[in-house]
Amino acid sequence: MEQNIFYFMLSVLAVWRLTHLFNKEDGPFDIIFLLRKKAGAGFFGSLLDCFYCVSIWIALPFGLWLGTTWWEKILIWFALSGAACLLEQATTKNNGKQPPIYYEDE
Repeated sequence: MEQNIFYFMLSVLAVWRLTHLFNKEDGPFDIIFLLRKKAGAGFFGSLLDCFYCVSIWIALPFGLWLGTTWWEKILIWFALSGAACLLEQATTKNNGKQPPIYYEDE
């Protein structure tokens, strides 16, 4: 049981790190930058622009590796992606920006 929690937490950090690398960094020797440039402005290019989208696909192999049943694999897949998204929000600086104010018309 403790080993499962250890691997889950380790996987959360790995999913966050890889997602951050593909989404926000240029990578060593600008490899990731060239990958994003090659993807262009099409479907795959816009996929790499969204942290949440990238985390889904990065978390997939980790979820398949950690789970034992198909239900468990799917739940762990989404849990890893969700945890990576929470980590991203917790570590991203707000720079003092306030969210837009929204009023509904009555």
